[in-house]
Order: sequence, then C-alpha cells, then structure tokens
Amino acid sequence: MQSLDIPQSSSNPEVVHSARVLVIEDEELIREMVVVSLQEEGYEVTTATDGRTASHLLQSGEPTTKEFPFDLIVLDLMLPRVNGLDICRWLRYQGSIVPILILSAKVTETDRVLGLEVGADDYITKPFSMPEFIARCRALLRRQRNYASPQAPTKQFRDVMLFPQECRVTVRGKDITLSPKEFRLLELFIGSPRRVWSREHLIEQVWGPDFLGDTKTVDVHIRWLREKLEPDPAQPEYIVTVRGFGYRLG
Repeated sequence: MQSLDIPQSSSNPEVVHSARVLVIEDEELIREMVVVSLQEEGYEVTTATDGRTASHLLQSGEPTTKEFPFDLIVLDLMLPRVNGLDICRWLRYQGSIVPILILSAKVTETDRVLGLEVGADDYITKPFSMPEFIARCRALLRRQRNYASPQAPTKQFRDVMLFPQECRVTVRGKDITLSPKEFRLLELFIGSPRRVWSREHLIEQVWGPDFLGDTKTVDVHIRWLREKLEPDPAQPEYIVTVRGFGYRLG
C-alpha cells in the first residue's frame, strides 16, 4: 500500500519556504521524527513511503531545470517496490544535481562507498543524531546554493566549457552529462589549472571532511570523468596523473 503525506511547513516567517525536501522513508517513526525536525527548520516537506511513489514524485518535474520540485532528497535505501540505490542512480542518469542524503541501516564501509559512488552526496547510518542530521541537510543546501550562484562565471580549459550557474558542461561543443561529484571535480580542476591535487585534498574539497570512505573513490571518479572528457581515456590529455602526488588539469 502506498501513502503520500504533504505536511504543512513551519509558520516561522523568517525561514519558511527556504527549501523543499522530499523524505523517502518507509519506517514510520523515523519518517515522522525527520519530518518534524525539518519543518521546525522552516522547510517544506513531502514524504513517500515506498520507492514507486517516490519515483512518481521525482518524475513530476524535469530533473535538470529550476522547475524540479525538490531542493534536497532524504533517501532510505531499503524501500518497498523500488530500492533507494535505483532511485539515486536514475536521478544521476537523468543529470539531476539535487543533493541526496542517504539514511540507512547498512553500516559497513562498502555500503557507504556504494551509496556515495552511485551519486549520493552524504550518508548517515541509523540510528543517528537529529542535530547532526539537520546540520548535514543545511550543509548540503548551502553547498548547492553556492554551486548554483548566478554570479559564477563560465570557465574554460581548451575545448571544455563549464557553466556553473547551469551545472552544465560541453566538450568540443557537445553537452555531456556529469554526476555531481564529477562536476565538482572538474570545476575544482578548471578553477586551478596546473595545480596538483592529492587524493586527500580532493576528498576534502569535493566529498567533505566527514567522508568516511576509501580515497580510491577519487580514482574511480577520475576514471569516469576521463571517459567523458578525453578523446582517448587511456592516454589522458586533460586530467593528468602526477605519480606519487595526485592529479592535475593539463
């Protein structure tokens, strides 16, 4: 059985309508606690209790435009009908950059790395601290606003064009689809061409200081980025490995 609740947002006039959050969680107690806490922050909250209902909600707006109905998605992994990983994969395949925060009872490092590598921006294991949860939501929303700043200028390196305000990239005149992590990596590289970035620095800048996974995830994302940018990914011309140190652009 499917259910969909659209609770009323907080009455605080200073913070109301500051963000629209979709909570996808089938455990009633956790869902209600999360909703109340988000509403107290002034966020508009929509809930879904299974993956299929969530999928219908997510398809109600174009994922890559400003008309997309949500600014943040809080996502459980073990959902009825459609699991959370598939929802996450679908959003990133569609080119959506909406922040995704996973809530999961899966606590192993492998589970966390998998969740982050399919496109999630953050991962919290159950049980969790509500103040920490709210702090992470704020951080994701703040980071997203910074990346979407209309004042951000277009950036270019050779025939790669990056449009921060549109979260769009073209290579040799053609649009390419990047995941949020790939986009942020490329933006970091283009912002400091020729600078050598260690894996640890890239983790800190792109994944954040709270990232708990293996630094090898950087190598995985670099490989994916090369496959989309390079004429020949086996002999990269854009993102170059500096052995013993890390990576640089050009």
